[in-house]
Amino acid sequence: MLENKLVREDETLDDLQLKEICVIQKKSGFRFGVDAVLLANFAKVKKKDCIVDLCSGTGIIPFIIAGKNEIDHITGIEIQSDMVEMSNRSVLYNNLQDKINFIHGDLKNEELLKAIEKVDVVTVNPPYKLQNSGIINENNKNAIARHEICCTLDDVIKASSILLKDNGKLFMIHRPERIADVLCTMRKYKIEPKLIRMVQPNINKVPNLLLIEGQKNGGKFLKWQNTLYVYDENGKYTEEINMIYGKMEDSHD
Repeated sequence: MLENKLVREDETLDDLQLKEICVIQKKSGFRFGVDAVLLANFAKVKKKDCIVDLCSGTGIIPFIIAGKNEIDHITGIEIQSDMVEMSNRSVLYNNLQDKINFIHGDLKNEELLKAIEKVDVVTVNPPYKLQNSGIINENNKNAIARHEICCTLDDVIKASSILLKDNGKLFMIHRPERIADVLCTMRKYKIEPKLIRMVQPNINKVPNLLLIEGQKNGGKFLKWQNTLYVYDENGKYTEEINMIYGKMEDSHD
């Protein structure tokens, strides 16, 4: 079986319930969460768009986007070579070589970015936490995913600006406490903030995630979308979250 050849003992094969697409993940360590799913659904992708996903990790965002949209191609860029190798095995398992590929590279490498043809859309679920916030093991894969060890917010947005066509769109998820940094840095690199949506665990808790859309060289007009609530008053997923996840709630960590 193909699964036996591509999935290792310390890994799981998770069914996304999207066109029979499955994603390989480690049993322990970094696994995709709700933020990646929300970002993949927040991104507005047109038919035949070319897309780059930065900080790709397990590759979850490209796979969800490919499962829900008719795309031309999506390239994931990830600095951790073992994650890239695992993601490309997921590509082989799903026979999506003509739609998705993953590159081992550093988004701070401008030569690499400029070698990629300009794209319509960039998605990114970047490290949220400043490098100096808390005790960090810089060899820990979870720390690399969560803290600005290998790249900063400035690096991420600069890379997005290099990759995007004029009027191309950036879709990013971050933390509300970094909103000033996000907005200022987007304008610094000529990506105009166009739409913001806050995510709250429930109606009684403050927002803990920020979804933002920006447009390269776009006009100055910012819209604020209604808040997305993850859980209702009974602790169950809200109707909107159920619509986003479909049957995926049983397959994510």
